[in-house]
Amino acid sequence: MSDVESNPSTETQLRFRGGRLVSALPITFFIVWAIVQSGLLGIGDTTGLVIGMLVGLIVGLFLVKGPWKDYADVIFEGMTRRVAATAIVAWLWAGMFAQTIQVGGFVDGLVWAATALSVGAALFPALTFLFAALLATGIGTGYGTAIAFTGLVFPAGILIGADPVLMFGSILSGAVFGDNLAPVSDTTIVSAVTQNADIGGVVASRVKYAIVAAALAFVGYLVAGAQMAGQPMNVGGDVAAGVGPVGLVHLFSIAVVIATAVAGRHIIEAVSWGLVVSVVLNLVLGLAGPSDMIAFNAPENAALVSQLDAIPLVGAFIVPVAPADAGVGGSLYTGASGFFPLIVLTVLLVASAEIMRAGGGFDAIQDFLVQSVATTVRRAELTMVLGTALVNATVTINTAAEIAIAPYIRNLGERFNINGYRRANILDANTSALGYIFPWGGGLLAGYGAMQNLVNSQATPWFTQEMLVNPASVFPYVFHGWFLVGVFIIAAWTGFGREYVPDRQSEEVSRV
Repeated sequence: MSDVESNPSTETQLRFRGGRLVSALPITFFIVWAIVQSGLLGIGDTTGLVIGMLVGLIVGLFLVKGPWKDYADVIFEGMTRRVAATAIVAWLWAGMFAQTIQVGGFVDGLVWAATALSVGAALFPALTFLFAALLATGIGTGYGTAIAFTGLVFPAGILIGADPVLMFGSILSGAVFGDNLAPVSDTTIVSAVTQNADIGGVVASRVKYAIVAAALAFVGYLVAGAQMAGQPMNVGGDVAAGVGPVGLVHLFSIAVVIATAVAGRHIIEAVSWGLVVSVVLNLVLGLAGPSDMIAFNAPENAALVSQLDAIPLVGAFIVPVAPADAGVGGSLYTGASGFFPLIVLTVLLVASAEIMRAGGGFDAIQDFLVQSVATTVRRAELTMVLGTALVNATVTINTAAEIAIAPYIRNLGERFNINGYRRANILDANTSALGYIFPWGGGLLAGYGAMQNLVNSQATPWFTQEMLVNPASVFPYVFHGWFLVGVFIIAAWTGFGREYVPDRQSEEVSRV
């Protein structure tokens, strides 16, 4: 975890006209842009958010003191942070996996199963939350879960009449649960390591908080599901043309990913094995052809196209088309390419967070909280909760936000003799939850990117642009995220679960 153990004193520092808080201007400009674009104008366009972040970075350039080169160097330092690369890789692999299962008829299989088991629109969001939580806990990536479930389970819920906004919220809630509790989650590891606590002890100590929030969220989805349920969509012909129950064979593909991840293998290896299995099942069972997964849509009048198309193995991947329709397609292509705008936005967001670090913005905020607010143990813990919330409102990649505020949580906790387990739990709960709540949060946008891939796709031809959920409309329905934050506010106020250093000694910290 090189990002966790880096020494800020050896990195580029910036000074801004107006003081340290001005270093937050680029990311503040972006947040205002996101609120106007998504919230006020109702435009759910990730590329538009990219422009907002670029303009924010340019505005910040004119307020920096000293050489502009230093400002540019800090942008590059941020863009090369490993935390951004980790999120990006998870999105790409999860996107390819979800799309490949989707062309194999998994959505049709889910609709068939829901009908056969009489699981209606009222119950579907609550069950979606449970299964998303299980997957996220097993594979350790909430982002990957948000992508997979939005691409696979979300359209099935829409078909049977579940409310789209509630469905999306239930998926994001499940992602929050897994990000918070999974032993192999980046946020779990960072929260433990930065607070000098062992990972196993941290996970065991946070179960009580996660279960309370999850139980409340489950009830919330049952109640809201009954209130917001609609009628099944009239697209019977499209679904009947699919593969029906046979598509459920891809439950085995998902099981392979979970089992491999639980066995301790890297998430890239786990998803890659699941991807291989899904491709084999598609081909062997005739659920999808080679060109459904990789298609070279070549101009029919291009040289050698007819000759290559005649070669058995090669021709299976070549689709002669009109010159205007030429390009590369298939589930692997669409699964990855749909996240390209989000990838650009992510590296720019991490760069803006690096500017805030280099300019002292984080230091200014935390100095105020530590010196003026945290005067008792109760107020110190409330400051931890609210401080992590504030950082997550600006740094929208949850692991990056956790890394940014972790030193302050450790210093403040040690000042009041608060145990490392307790500090790690407070740190992780907010960073896991709020990254999926704010409309500009990385987890929410990852799921939204998967939703955009559904529009007019081969597997969901009935899904139109009008069915997309506006990112600004879902935040009230991420029930587990809100309840998890609420649980820790109550715990900080009442002292529930509070431990001091002498109460329990951490094992040697696991470095991974």
